[in-house]
Amino acid sequence: MKIFLDVLAETLLDTAKMLPFLFGVYLLIEYFEHKASDRLPNALRRLGPFGPLGGAAIGCIPQCGFSVAASNLYSGRLISLGTLIAVFIATSDEAVPILLASPDGAKKILPLIGAKLIIAIIAGLCVDLVLRALKRHRNEQSEPFHDLCEDCGCDEHGIFYSALRHTVHITVFVFLVSLALGLAIELLGEDTLKTLLMTDSPLQPFITALIGLIPNCAASVVLTDLYAAGSLSFGSVIAGLSTGAGLGLVVLFKTNKNLKENLTVAGLLYFIGVCAGLVTDIIV
Repeated sequence: MKIFLDVLAETLLDTAKMLPFLFGVYLLIEYFEHKASDRLPNALRRLGPFGPLGGAAIGCIPQCGFSVAASNLYSGRLISLGTLIAVFIATSDEAVPILLASPDGAKKILPLIGAKLIIAIIAGLCVDLVLRALKRHRNEQSEPFHDLCEDCGCDEHGIFYSALRHTVHITVFVFLVSLALGLAIELLGEDTLKTLLMTDSPLQPFITALIGLIPNCAASVVLTDLYAAGSLSFGSVIAGLSTGAGLGLVVLFKTNKNLKENLTVAGLLYFIGVCAGLVTDIIV
């Protein structure tokens, strides 16, 4: 009980320190997203064969709304598979706000986003080139599949409410994940936890890429916390966050009726994430 109370107190204090930073970041994100949400998907469709470049750039914006948008646009045959993959890989979900709210995490953001951007562009372009060479790409149409931003509450209550809701939502996740990790470290021991996560093993990206496929922001919270704590290598967090497309995969399985195609997208995303993580660990 003493261990639990000590970890609980420390977790509450750390989480409380993050609150003002998280709210400020989400307020800016909501303002930008809802000012540009109508224009960005349309611009993405107009890029044609250069869609993966735009998709990677849009995916870098720290929220999963554009991965959802990309899934709908792909289901409507309006963007290429390479563009969809680029958006999914570049999507960082909650990683950027969490690192910004961490005193030592801000300096890790640029290398993380830069690496994911490069990987997303290369992977997206390669996928489209291969599909065109095999003549298996699909024609794009002119109108979006349907509008995407329906549940954030900004239309009824404004971006302040939406930012506050996102802040509360992610704060709960951060608190629960941090508490669980803190208890795991105390009860299992840091060495045992690192063994389970295969710390310092070249095979670690295989695990993190699998965790990243979990269609929930909790996955990116877990990966980011582990990376900030030093339990994950740079390549491993790249692998996990590259496969972590937020709710994008869920929406893809819901809107795209071709199950085999959806499974192929998920498998391709996992393969790219693992390869990216392994190569990154070799280079860095």
